[in-house]
Amino acid sequence: MIEHDDNSYEKLKKTLVEKFEDHFGTRPFFLVAAPARVNLIGEHIDYCDGFVLPLAINRHVMIAATPNGSERANLLSLMLPNQPATVMLDEPPKVSQPSWANVIRGVFDGFRNKDFWPLPGFDAVIHSNVPLGAGLSSSAALEVAAATMVESLLGIEINPKNKALLCQTAEHKFAGVPCGIMDQFASVFGKKDHMILIDCRSEEAQAIPFADDSVEIIIADTRVKHALSDGSYANRRKHTEIALSILGKDSWRDVTMEDLLSAEPNMNEQVFRRARHVVTEIDRTQRAAMALARGKTETVGQLMADSHKSLRDDFEVSCKELDIMVEAAWDIGEAGGVLGSRMTGGGFGGSTVTLARKDNAEEIMQKMAATYQAQTGIEPSIFATTAVDGAHSLGL
Repeated sequence: MIEHDDNSYEKLKKTLVEKFEDHFGTRPFFLVAAPARVNLIGEHIDYCDGFVLPLAINRHVMIAATPNGSERANLLSLMLPNQPATVMLDEPPKVSQPSWANVIRGVFDGFRNKDFWPLPGFDAVIHSNVPLGAGLSSSAALEVAAATMVESLLGIEINPKNKALLCQTAEHKFAGVPCGIMDQFASVFGKKDHMILIDCRSEEAQAIPFADDSVEIIIADTRVKHALSDGSYANRRKHTEIALSILGKDSWRDVTMEDLLSAEPNMNEQVFRRARHVVTEIDRTQRAAMALARGKTETVGQLMADSHKSLRDDFEVSCKELDIMVEAAWDIGEAGGVLGSRMTGGGFGGSTVTLARKDNAEEIMQKMAATYQAQTGIEPSIFATTAVDGAHSLGL
């Protein structure tokens, strides 16, 4: 299935306002939006003090709200209309049911702990066009949208970095997901026509201009997600920790390829390959950011291909479906408008990201979808996007 934007942002906003009026009998007073993200390059190195290079995409979580004069937040999700949530604001938030609202409870807890309280009671409706299960971080977009709504209700604006970290903590404490900083930072710091280079050691974000305006991003959801019942993700993190210990370094940022090759005899083959991915991916991400800023998109494309091969062969987090989708893009090649393609996200399913010429994007998406469905029997979901602005308030 090829999805087209067709003014999707405005459609999302229109539907949200209409549903709010239908449910609460009044127009909303506040309206906010936060985008999802895709990572162009820099995978599985956020927990290794590395760099990541995501962009905010044209898929959003929006929240409409109006104060209700009580001490309750009444929350309705249009994605789960049969699971409304009520959160009491005069007591510390706790993990509760429905579970989808837990990260919002976590955001409330974060503001409460920073003494930005009391929060006035309000009625809210939440809507989203972020594909679920595609690895585009709908949860971070919900957290950042909720934090932006709290800012509006309180009439404040907190430091963007603190806002992103508050949302990360909400996911840790209230969803039990020990995520890195990339997702929340991308949703907060997103900027139109820019990538966001995030230094995961210093926790600083820098906007990198997308200098070549002839290209856009194609995101292809494989619609598969393989279970990690064998602890694959945790094992890979453990391998990186073992390797760093053998290297005798405090941070992967201090490790060179020469250091790694010297230490290879002290590592088993699997740990060495995990370490090789970390060292080379940190380097690739920095080189990609520089190339993007200079408009050298062909260079970025080759780095993306190298990243996928490293994730497939050294880190072993790809899967058959991801490889088929990436190779479908590679087969189209530069002559057909594809500059680069790779898996994106944690792996074992989810989505791929492809750098493509705008003029060829429609044909590329059709070919990728046809190839993937012919080889897997699964109809993928594919759409094109440019980089958009991060979380913001909307006019009504």
